[in-house]
Amino acid sequence: MAKRIKSLPQQRGFVNFDVVYSDGSRASNRRVPMEILGGLDGDAPARDLIAEQEAEIAQKAGRPPREIQSLTRSPAPVAKVVP
Repeated sequence: MAKRIKSLPQQRGFVNFDVVYSDGSRASNRRVPMEILGGLDGDAPARDLIAEQEAEIAQKAGRPPREIQSLTRSPAPVAKVVP
């Protein structure tokens, strides 16, 4: 019987980012569409998109939005074989 291999996020059109906020908290694997990345801006559009997402989350939670201190790409996941 053939084994199914899960597709990686990069193959689905998304890149994951790890975000560290100025208060020391951290959010892992924030998804950003690949279409907005690249070119001369590099990962700068990802920072803008994640800041917008954070503002929406903060508004729904009734708290002020957190300031992004650093933004790095998450390590690429290893494909898992599902029996």
